[in-house]
Amino acid sequence: MKKLPRSFYLRPTITVARDLLGKTLYRRIGKKLLRGIIVEVEAYLGEKDPASHAYRGRTKRNEAMFKKGGHLYVYFTYGMHFCANVVTEDEGIGHAVLLRAIEPIEGIHIMERNRKMEDRIRRVQAALTNGPAKLCQALGIAREENGTDLLGHEIFIAGGKTVPRSQIGISPRIGIRNATEKKWRFYLRGSNFVSR
Repeated sequence: MKKLPRSFYLRPTITVARDLLGKTLYRRIGKKLLRGIIVEVEAYLGEKDPASHAYRGRTKRNEAMFKKGGHLYVYFTYGMHFCANVVTEDEGIGHAVLLRAIEPIEGIHIMERNRKMEDRIRRVQAALTNGPAKLCQALGIAREENGTDLLGHEIFIAGGKTVPRSQIGISPRIGIRNATEKKWRFYLRGSNFVSR
């Protein structure tokens, strides 16, 4: 359970995005530990990327996105959902990787309770965390976690398996209007836990 070092996050965003696949995301709530394997991500490249929250520069809303790599940028969308991003590269750059989906491994009952899943779909484990808003709800990640240092104890990422390039799927990003041609979505091929 060795946490990824700061240097992991300070590399180019596309590299970090690919390398996050197969790593384990941990969330500590009190004495409970929730964890899952990262199976899907999307890269957002700040001022170079019209789909990025940082495209027009730093604001109060996206301030955490400009922290040094290895912090969490959490934003609220559609008036109802939170989404979590891993900040990358140096301080002031405004690049990040959206965590789109994880394969739940530990603390699944807590994730189900957090998602308020009904008994009839509770057994469909793939639906638990197969989307950025579902992931945040299941792990209890909200506004208070914005800016969290991923080298801390509440939310962090630890090394897992290294995924061979042949097992990494690449596609355009999902649910955006700008820069739709960029193939900056990366996912684990064959995973049942990737968003649909």
